[in-house]
Amino acid sequence: MDARVAASLLAGLVVLLHGLTAWALVEVNMEDRVEVFRGDTAQITCMFSSDDGIGGVTIQWFYVLRTGEKQKIYYEDATMKVVDRGTPFTERITVNVTAATGEVVLTITDVQVRDQLEFICLIKSLTDGVSEGRTKLLVFEKPDSPTIEGFQMGISINEDVSKIGTCEVKNGFPKPNITWYRNNAPLRRADDVIKVVPSITIESSGLFSVRSELSMKVTKEDKDALFYCEVTYLVPGGTRMIETNTINVTVYYPSTAVHVWVESPKGKIKEGDSIEFHCQGDGNMPSSTFTLKHRGVEYTMESNMYVLANVTRLNSGDYECVSLDTDTYEELSGTITVFVDYLDPAVVAPASPVEVDQGEELTATCNALSSLQTHTTWFKDGQKVSMGHTLMLKDATFDTAGTYQCVVTVPEADGMETTATFGVNVKGPPEIMRPEHTDIEESLDSTVDLTCHVRGYPAPTVIWTTPDRKVLENTFKKETDDGVTSMVSVEVTSDLTAFCNASNKYGADAVAFNVKAKGSGVIIAVIIICILLLAILGSVLYFLYKKGKICGRSGKQDLTKGKSSKDNIVVEMKSDNTEEAILLGVNGEKQPPRNQVDDM
Repeated sequence: MDARVAASLLAGLVVLLHGLTAWALVEVNMEDRVEVFRGDTAQITCMFSSDDGIGGVTIQWFYVLRTGEKQKIYYEDATMKVVDRGTPFTERITVNVTAATGEVVLTITDVQVRDQLEFICLIKSLTDGVSEGRTKLLVFEKPDSPTIEGFQMGISINEDVSKIGTCEVKNGFPKPNITWYRNNAPLRRADDVIKVVPSITIESSGLFSVRSELSMKVTKEDKDALFYCEVTYLVPGGTRMIETNTINVTVYYPSTAVHVWVESPKGKIKEGDSIEFHCQGDGNMPSSTFTLKHRGVEYTMESNMYVLANVTRLNSGDYECVSLDTDTYEELSGTITVFVDYLDPAVVAPASPVEVDQGEELTATCNALSSLQTHTTWFKDGQKVSMGHTLMLKDATFDTAGTYQCVVTVPEADGMETTATFGVNVKGPPEIMRPEHTDIEESLDSTVDLTCHVRGYPAPTVIWTTPDRKVLENTFKKETDDGVTSMVSVEVTSDLTAFCNASNKYGADAVAFNVKAKGSGVIIAVIIICILLLAILGSVLYFLYKKGKICGRSGKQDLTKGKSSKDNIVVEMKSDNTEEAILLGVNGEKQPPRNQVDDM
């Protein structure tokens, strides 16, 4: 090859290399990805540089179909801007170009899951050639709160792999992930021990719903285990997590020991109580039944409980609770020892009632057989008189007589109590309890009740009498612990005296009641009214007499012709033997003759 040909080839190569270099002068830079939540607005930025400037380039935007083909959605040059019709982005995109910086921004509104595509920005220069950049648009949707549901039926540890529960999370994008936890530890699949079965549903919106079912072979330790699900999902710029509530499943396991106890009464058990027995194994198999046994007698328990009512000391002893698994016919038992405390009826010695002479001493004892320590208190008329099993009465009087009660209690056990009574009669002559007042005033024609209380033993005989030894009939009579109470009702017609006479074989006593009759104010008033009526009647008769209306005197009788004062009203009195009339004043004084009036 000569020099000229070689020079020509070299010059051509230089021109070719210069052209290639000029063609690659357009540069485009884009981010690898843009992340946005569904429903938000996405902005994809395309940065370019060219010697031709903005007026010498054309801008085109494409997206990549699922098939790998490109679909143009936008075109722009120095003379026009065109949004392609008939694409999913026709109504939702805008393009903004900044010439000074060479920045082209594609804005997509209301981004949906289907918009997760690769977008291409293509820049073509008139002199510098063509260049493009690519960005993936990633769309995210936070899922709904996850739910968990446990298996409602119990699971036996004798079963193979059993369903524990299901977790579900809906409407997330991209697909959420579910992880099962047991007591804060993640569960991993293990053949024949732990199985996790997921299922995925794509909703019409393009969002994912995920469901996960956990099955495992349970052990006794799982009875207290807490299960829950953790859901992880992607968001722009990171990953987030949310947990479900916890669930617990019922695990059935056989017992290895049986416990029996007395639920009530708490503390000491006494005769007459009802004992409530409870049995419980350390397992919980539904097939287990319980039976209570005592001295060859079997009691069927309901709901692991049996009530033995109205127990006595004969119910003391060992009680065995037997647990039987009706599936495996395995038996287990537990035992409890029960002691029933007792308190026999109180016994008083000497036998009641007891007679004692006045001034003598008396000793009585009160005892009750008991399985526990006892305490004795003596009462009389509701008042405590002594403590201890022995009652000592010194220098007996009528006040000593009466009924005593001994109360025996058990301090260690509430409600254990027995009582007995002891009667004491103090022998002696009657003693009348003098009333405060024996002199009584009562109205005439009234009735008065006289009461006499007599102490003494034997019970005195009480007789009521008057001074003339007339016996009055008892209205009321009652024998008491220390004597007799007698009452008599007496009609008061005048002053009177009544005697209460009491006697027994040791002597007698008496007391007098003096009743003074007093006039009634009503009677006095009646007497005064009668006197006034008689005076009025006398005046009327005298007036009629003077007028001649009454027979016994002839002629008409006149009074003095002159006026008489009220003090000189006269009444004419005439004896049978003379005609002489004596005029008397109202006040009873004799009137002088000058005041007399002759008959006409």
